[in-house]
Amino acid sequence: MRETVPRPTGEMRTFGAHELIVTKTDLKGRMTYANDVFLRVSVFSEDEAIGQPHNIIRHPDMPKAIFKLLWETLAAGQEIFAYVVNLASDGAAYWVLAHVTPSFDARGRIVGYHSSRRLPDPAAIKAAAALYERLRAEEQRLGGQAGLAASWQLMQDLLAERGQTYDQYVWELTNEGAGA
Repeated sequence: MRETVPRPTGEMRTFGAHELIVTKTDLKGRMTYANDVFLRVSVFSEDEAIGQPHNIIRHPDMPKAIFKLLWETLAAGQEIFAYVVNLASDGAAYWVLAHVTPSFDARGRIVGYHSSRRLPDPAAIKAAAALYERLRAEEQRLGGQAGLAASWQLMQDLLAERGQTYDQYVWELTNEGAGA
């Protein structure tokens, strides 16, 4: 495994519109499966990825409020769609439209998570990046838990102004480009 967390280089990476990035994790978020597209785009070998926490690809531009929403949604046994910018092991960034679902055993207990990611539309990336920049600024302004709480509230307020939930916002971006 690589010893250091990569620094963003400013390089943007993409992948084919027909390709899917797929990973699976256990309950603690450690990768148990990564497909060849994930390995190629993230520039990790299978040995480097499997067993590692999925957040090894977390880009510092991602607001913590989005991950709070993601984990709360998954803990409730629900799926979530989210725009996410990831960080490859070489410092390149890549945007995805992620569909994350809990995986259940025969008794209906959550035993892990499955994520499939598609290439998002550039207009959707632009709109999501603008929202995320505002959320990150709030997190950085206050720092720690206070920053997360303020960012979370800002997200709720901005979505309420639009008369939307985050899911509705994502679908608007997905179906109409950058939305209104």
